[in-house]
Amino acid sequence: MVGLKPPEVPPTAAVKFISAGTAACIADLCTFPLDTAKVRLQIQGEVRIPRSTSAVEYRGVLGTLSTMVRTEGPRSLYSGLAAGLQRQMSFASIRIGLYDSVKQLYTPKGAESTGLAARVLAGCTTGAVAVACAQPTDVVKVRFQANGAMPESARRYSGTVDAYRTIAREEGICGLWRGTLPNIARNAIVNCGELVTYDLIKDTLLRAQLMTDNIPCHFVAAFGAGFCATVVASPVDVVKTRYMNAGPGQYRNALSCLLALLMQDGLAGFYKGFVPSFLRLGSWNVVMFISYEQLQRIAALART
Repeated sequence: MVGLKPPEVPPTAAVKFISAGTAACIADLCTFPLDTAKVRLQIQGEVRIPRSTSAVEYRGVLGTLSTMVRTEGPRSLYSGLAAGLQRQMSFASIRIGLYDSVKQLYTPKGAESTGLAARVLAGCTTGAVAVACAQPTDVVKVRFQANGAMPESARRYSGTVDAYRTIAREEGICGLWRGTLPNIARNAIVNCGELVTYDLIKDTLLRAQLMTDNIPCHFVAAFGAGFCATVVASPVDVVKTRYMNAGPGQYRNALSCLLALLMQDGLAGFYKGFVPSFLRLGSWNVVMFISYEQLQRIAALART
């Protein structure tokens, strides 16, 4: 057996809530440079007003990371990390930590097992609620990750707190919730791709007795969940990133952003940054789910 053994008594909702937020922060610390590279590739080629003639061109994941280190320094890889960790503590705690509790609400009383429909509904519900609560942190994170691509004199924010203040002052409070609808769509899809897929793969492996409930099983289920989530969520993720990063008046709404991307880059534009998206989401899922499972077991041991 690898790792801590599963607790005999299931962890409480509070333990799951805290463990999910902590595990997501650990995963972010490990994979944040890949997320930054993904954002840079997604906004590359975007038509901006005023037009920039000195934009840096990024090529591939490693090329993007090396270009950022060369032109902006190693710290640029973690630009927006503070907002990213704030986001995970509020966002992941809700969408992941409350998933099992909400899943039980959708499961009919007396049912021997939870059906696919209940799992999907639970994933959509917790994903949407999490976005409604944590959207400002996501907007600031995306702005910071994109900010480094601009010349130093043109950068919009000096720090995380300044970003919240500036966005609220220049774009109104609604500016902090920019892109909420595409983000709800994205995270409902990602949540189902991640949590439902992880749930199903893990359940199948355990029922078939192919693996035991420990780290190797969690690794396989998390890797599969990361791939499925990337495939289904990439198009709406690109639109979300561009819309959140847009200046006032650049797009009328998320739909106009989608149409502009489609006209400019075609269908391939919806999968810009797919490789870093998968590298990031796949590795993020592996680190997060393994950490999440082990943190719950540590909490259970601490209670005994």
